[in-house]
Amino acid sequence: MNDRIWRFGTSSWSERSWVGPFYDPGTKPKDFLSAYARRYGAVEADTTYYRVPAEELVHGWRERTPSGFRMTAKFPRGVVHAGDGPRPDAERALVMERVGEEVGSFLRAMRLLKERCGPLLLQLPYFNRTHFSGEDAFLRRLDEFLGALPSEFEYAVEVRNKQWFSEALCGVLRQHGAAFCLSDHKYLPHPSEVLESLDVATASFSYVRLIGDRSVIDGLTKVFDKEVIDQGERLGRLGRSLVGLSPEIREVWAFANNHYAGHGPASIDRLAKEITGAAPTRPMSDDGGVPF
Repeated sequence: MNDRIWRFGTSSWSERSWVGPFYDPGTKPKDFLSAYARRYGAVEADTTYYRVPAEELVHGWRERTPSGFRMTAKFPRGVVHAGDGPRPDAERALVMERVGEEVGSFLRAMRLLKERCGPLLLQLPYFNRTHFSGEDAFLRRLDEFLGALPSEFEYAVEVRNKQWFSEALCGVLRQHGAAFCLSDHKYLPHPSEVLESLDVATASFSYVRLIGDRSVIDGLTKVFDKEVIDQGERLGRLGRSLVGLSPEIREVWAFANNHYAGHGPASIDRLAKEITGAAPTRPMSDDGGVPF
């Protein structure tokens, strides 16, 4: 574990209720990312799920973060979901002939991050037999899509149908060097259970997401300035499981959502302490390993 790279962060950086408990009082939204990057070495960009970011915006992300910082990003909803309403459009989702233009626009935008670009996440909706005839049909679609992506990026895949957590899924991911996304989500088995039943070393890195139960948190708070539920037991189990990951996995990316316990920074700090004994540190430079 000593030479494994751990990259901890949160899912987004733009929460205004973090001013005070996380950002210094008076911090303006335009300064959130640079302030975030003084604390953590990685972030998951949730905003790219809703639209392909403009070139100027991506240049700004790069300019406001230091060498050593990494940003992961979600593929747009139009690629992985493709429906106009809550129901995914399985005739379009992950079909390169239908969504290829948006895929190309997204990848061109991410390319502007240069060395700051981390893995790109396919956050899939809950696909089931109403969308595909079965797991085999889904895996054929996923296989074709991953095979059409350029190899210059790293990819992670989050599947939300637990019935399709299988060796066949892992085989497809392994063939393309894509990571099996381990998500602590209310609809899914705890990542420790997944790791006990499957060999998820499908890439040289692992991708972990603390998602939780949005309805529970929204019922307890309207702001995200502190944890409102205790996820200590789940975090402890997760931390122990991640420490025991296959030595083939050289890098672990882990991100916490505000809806996991009420305050993303506190949750990811707790996970980091379970694993390394300390809260995450600021990013290391690319050219000398000196902290900023």
